[in-house]
Amino acid sequence: MSLTTFAALAQATPGAAPQGGALGLSPLIMMAVLFGIFYFMMIRPQMKRQKEHRALLAALAKGDEVVMSGGMAGRIEDVGESFVRVEIAPGVVVQVQKGSITQVLPKGSLKKS
Repeated sequence: MSLTTFAALAQATPGAAPQGGALGLSPLIMMAVLFGIFYFMMIRPQMKRQKEHRALLAALAKGDEVVMSGGMAGRIEDVGESFVRVEIAPGVVVQVQKGSITQVLPKGSLKKS
């Protein structure tokens, strides 16, 4: 090996080190970006839905017309701490957990028979 070839190799080696160091941070940056996307696309919307559902359950009152998770609809007769009594037909009252109520309907949505 000649002296000029050795000098050229010695000068090229320090230039390669910073590129290797930058590649070491790449997986960490990619993981952070993926976590950010995951948070804004999945975690945050789910937390927003849970907050809205808790507010819906806290605002339940006698006379509200509701739809339950099984698809049954009725009018609230009594609101307890964790259970709600719902009239689903004239003279038919069922007791369900508050969490099973999925939607509050506008007043007058259910026809009285």
